[in-house]
Amino acid sequence: MSTVSWITARGLFGRRRFLLLLPLPALLLVLAILSRSLGVDPGEWGPAVLVGLGLAVVLPVVALIVGTGVLGAEIDDGTVVHILTKPLPRWQIVLPKLAVAAGVTAVTVAVPLYVAGVLAHSVRLGLALAVAASIGSLAYCAFFVALSLVTRRPVLLGLVYVLIWEGLLGNFVSGTKVLSIQQYVITLADRIAPTGLLTSDVSVPVASVMSALIAVGFTALAIDRLRSFSVAGETS
Repeated sequence: MSTVSWITARGLFGRRRFLLLLPLPALLLVLAILSRSLGVDPGEWGPAVLVGLGLAVVLPVVALIVGTGVLGAEIDDGTVVHILTKPLPRWQIVLPKLAVAAGVTAVTVAVPLYVAGVLAHSVRLGLALAVAASIGSLAYCAFFVALSLVTRRPVLLGLVYVLIWEGLLGNFVSGTKVLSIQQYVITLADRIAPTGLLTSDVSVPVASVMSALIAVGFTALAIDRLRSFSVAGETS
C-alpha cells in the first residue's frame, strides 16, 4: 500500500494539474490578509471569504482536481493497466489513492482557511475551519474518486454537483442542503467554534452521519467499480 501511495503522490505532484491547486488557496489568503490589513469589519468580509470562497469554491474545486486525478489520469493515459495487472486486492489500490487525495486536499485547503479564520476571528475558528475542511476533503475526495470510475466525464459531473446542486439549488431549495457536503463542513466548523460568521442549515448529527456515510459509501463504490474494471480500461 505504501508503494501505491508513493506512486500516486509522485504522479500527482509531477503533473501540471497540481499547479491548478495553487491559485484559489492563494486568492483566499490574499483576500483575508488584505481585508484585515485595511481594517475592514470581519462581519463584512468573513462570510464571503471563509464560506463563499473558501468552503463553497476552494475546498470542492481542489478536491475535484485531486480526487478525479489520482485514478482518472491513469485511466486516461492507459497506465491503469499496469495497476490492474498487479496481484493486489482492489481495496489496497483505492484506499492509498484516496488517502493521498484527501491528504493533499486537506493540507492545500486547511492551511489558508486556518490563517483566514485567525484573521477573521480567532485561533479557535481557524482550527475549526481546518478540522472541518479536512473532514470535508475526505468526503469530497471519496465522491470524486468514485465518480472517476463510474463515468468518463467525472470533472463535468463534479462541477454540476458543486455549482448546480450545492451552489444554485442549495441557495433556493432547502431540501438539497441535507445532501450537501458543503453544508456538513459549515455545520461542523460552527459546532467547534460557534460564531456569527458561519450559518449552518443542517444539524450536527446529520452532518456527522452523512459525512461518514458519503466517505464510506463512495469508497466502497470505488472499490467495487475497480473490481469490474476491464484490463482494457473500460468500465462495464
